[in-house]
Amino acid sequence: MKIKAEGKPQKAKRNWIYFIVHPSAYILGCAVAAGTSTAQPYPVKPVRMIVSFPAGGGSDIVGRALAQQLNELLGQPVVVENRSGAGGVIGTELGARAAPDGYTITVGSSGGFAITPHLNPKLPYDPVRDFAPVGLFTQLTFVLDVHPSVPVKSVKELVALARARPGRLNFGSSGLGATAHLATELFMSLTHVKMTHVPYKGAAPAMTATITGEVDVLFDSMPTSLPHVRSGRIRPLAVTTLQRSALLPQLPTLDEAGVKGYELASWFGIFAPAGTPRAVIQRLNAAINTATRRTELRERLSNQGAEPLSGTPEELAARLRRELDKYGRIIREAGVKAE
Repeated sequence: MKIKAEGKPQKAKRNWIYFIVHPSAYILGCAVAAGTSTAQPYPVKPVRMIVSFPAGGGSDIVGRALAQQLNELLGQPVVVENRSGAGGVIGTELGARAAPDGYTITVGSSGGFAITPHLNPKLPYDPVRDFAPVGLFTQLTFVLDVHPSVPVKSVKELVALARARPGRLNFGSSGLGATAHLATELFMSLTHVKMTHVPYKGAAPAMTATITGEVDVLFDSMPTSLPHVRSGRIRPLAVTTLQRSALLPQLPTLDEAGVKGYELASWFGIFAPAGTPRAVIQRLNAAINTATRRTELRERLSNQGAEPLSGTPEELAARLRRELDKYGRIIREAGVKAE
């Protein structure tokens, strides 16, 4: 036993002498050891995608369409988890507080990330400080609709009528502070007209009120508007983006129709918790951009009235900052308060 005990230090000593004489061998050994622990490619396990609204809603539909493509592109399941409540705050906070390792990502929208912060002063997360933008993947164009009984067939005629009847035309929305509400406030600000707001509890009741003539004017998303435009139950006047929509190519943009500078869309992007490694962000961004170029996803989004998007994390960060400023200004000028 004594001989064996003495043999071990001798062997260790010889090893250390070797590394002193051959320092490059020591460096190589360390590099190999480090490589084995860090070279595992991301991802090595399923990725959770948080959707902050119930199954079947807009965020859920576009999120699941993207997740289906990412399953293949990332080589791991991307599991959609609906965590609804408090107008999307519960799920978004969960995404912000998740470990910054790339295994929890959140579907963020212009509503939740650029509008809600101005309406909820007690928001438990900061969309800029607590998240790392990954990339945009789609947006919904809005359509300016009127009931067929309203005697206008163009944006110019609507502006003239609203100026002739200040406050007498009314407009619907899916609720105070909703994108549809702020879209109309922006329109009134740029055209210097006044209409009366009639808020509803959701997009469907607001559209029903427009179809029945309960309200005169409605800004609503393409998916909600399109079936009723095609049936003739509502009259579309323009779209809110700077480019015409392939779904209603005959409609001018509001900018083309004379409301210069008007631009608004409801966008969706992927966000990771702040502190997520840059390499992980880049891997996710590359996969998203590949997915949005695929015909299958493009057709699936287009069928929902959505436009596929792509871009860099920096472009999403810049758009978020711009829209935080824009919606903040609209909300302040209109005196909008959350219910």
